[in-house]
Amino acid sequence: MKLPTWISRLWGGDLKDSAQMPATDDPHWERALINRMAAEFLRNQRRSRRWGLLLKAGLLAYLILLSVTLIVNGVSDSIGSTGEHTALIEVEGLIADETSASAERIIEGLRKAFEADHAKAVILRINSPGGSPVQSGYVFDEIRRLREKSADKPVYAVAADLCTSGAYYIASAANAIYVDQATLIGSIGVRLDSFGFQRALDELGIQRRLITAGEHKGILDPFSSFDDWDRTFIQGLLDTLHGQFIAAVKEGRGDRLKGGDELFSGLFWTGAESVELGLSDGLGSPSYVAREIVGAETLIDYTQEREIWERVAERVGASFATALAELTSAGTPSLR
Repeated sequence: MKLPTWISRLWGGDLKDSAQMPATDDPHWERALINRMAAEFLRNQRRSRRWGLLLKAGLLAYLILLSVTLIVNGVSDSIGSTGEHTALIEVEGLIADETSASAERIIEGLRKAFEADHAKAVILRINSPGGSPVQSGYVFDEIRRLREKSADKPVYAVAADLCTSGAYYIASAANAIYVDQATLIGSIGVRLDSFGFQRALDELGIQRRLITAGEHKGILDPFSSFDDWDRTFIQGLLDTLHGQFIAAVKEGRGDRLKGGDELFSGLFWTGAESVELGLSDGLGSPSYVAREIVGAETLIDYTQEREIWERVAERVGASFATALAELTSAGTPSLR
């Protein structure tokens, strides 16, 4: 009796190789075939299970190693912080809620640095284009409060590549600001981004149906008209925020500001120019400030890192998160 082709394929043998085939004259050849198929299935299952266990073991080992590294770093920081040192806090990237440069994380780092008995001073290393005026205002107010509470522990802002808008808002609360000669700094202004698609809808013959409770609830709707009243209202809002920003900078910098109204026009300058304009106090890096200004060369990082799972999720979905943030932030005033 000739076996069907599909059974031969399942069996895995060659039709011409009788040694690999069940005896067709055996009345129980079907049972033998089923047993062979079951054995092959079990072997594949065991093989898959072994690979799965290996992958899980590898992932577990990676997580253990990562945890040990974080613990060791924390212990080394604790050991280092027992001696006289300069506290360092990083302000990196967009200043906004739920980011590495959120007010919550910056303030938490500041408080821990001020609580550390052996920290002679605090350095804010800033590399940011700015962001939320609310988040920047929170940090500004907290720096001023901590300085008044502990006058013997100065705060220095050291700007890297960028220290503009909301980032400069924060820096202006420090005792002094140091920059590199090529740093871009300033941009004291407020902006609001939006789009207008009404004409495109009209040309395409698309009717926009927006229903609101409140005459001006849809004032920034990109598919509705934007008339003179709307523009005047929004401009007044931005002018108010701008005035708050200017007042904070003047409070922080005082008589050191040497420029005129151009300082508050939204323009920005190089670090070397900013020293001449009184926007900053001198050239220097964090290590220079710690060594020459503070007198405690050892830098201990007090930056409050985001949870490891937050950072992993951020890297996995970075592109999506960025696009989503841009969409959800439309119509929100920003200092950047």
